[in-house]
Amino acid sequence: MLSKKEKAQLNIYSCEIRKATLKAICEAGGGHAGGAMSMVEALAVLYGKAMNVDPADPKKKDRDRFVLSKGHCGPSLYAALALKGFFPMDVLWTMNKGGTMLPSHVDRKKTPGIDFSTGSLGQGISMAVGSALGAAKTDQDYYTYCMLGDGECDEGQVWEALLFANQQKLDHLIVFVDYNKKQLDGPLESVCSLGNIGEKFKAFGWDVQKVAGDNVEAIYDAIQEAKKIQGKPSIIILDTIKGHGCKYAEGLTNCHHIVISQEVYEKEAARLDEEIAEYRKEEA
Repeated sequence: MLSKKEKAQLNIYSCEIRKATLKAICEAGGGHAGGAMSMVEALAVLYGKAMNVDPADPKKKDRDRFVLSKGHCGPSLYAALALKGFFPMDVLWTMNKGGTMLPSHVDRKKTPGIDFSTGSLGQGISMAVGSALGAAKTDQDYYTYCMLGDGECDEGQVWEALLFANQQKLDHLIVFVDYNKKQLDGPLESVCSLGNIGEKFKAFGWDVQKVAGDNVEAIYDAIQEAKKIQGKPSIIILDTIKGHGCKYAEGLTNCHHIVISQEVYEKEAARLDEEIAEYRKEEA
């Protein structure tokens, strides 16, 4: 359970990630805002509290691993890493520009803190399973975390990976599903319905929890519960809103990839600053 101060700090971190994400997209002239914004609280909990990582030694052997399977949502991950100290904040404003170390889809060869290059949907979860299997086979205790998109779950490779992970009893594998109910071509229900996604995961042998995706305490507690599970991998379904935390993006029918104007950024940043000020009071 988080203390009141820790909860406030993670909420502040979430707001700072959102601000930095929006500025980076604004500077780039456009970007994958919707799915980047909906997973912010999970990133804040992982990099602010749950994961064993060290910006001064990003390749340390016993670090926890994170796989952004929906690799196009790099903007908020880059923001989280920059705020954590993996690279200077000024680098964040070069995202998607010529010569940048922050490409549109995450690349482990370019960016400190990125362990796996992803972007082709469905493949990241297989990498995460491989990482967890490697730890199990070599008696290492690190955890592998993975972020799946709900639309990404249309990919057959996702389900192959889930089946294999259960067979191998990979209990140091914790997967999040950003269940924002929208994908590139429209609502999940009209494109390719997942039905009762939690029951599907259970049928594949996984432990399943579902929490509010904007609640840092609920996310943290779910991770702690997942770590108690032995002999099977865990999935945490994050009930989210695409574009969450950016009122402009939330109000669009499709916010998968959008332009953030300077005017929109300034308006959203001012609102986020007000939220941060309130959380500062709780932190004191």
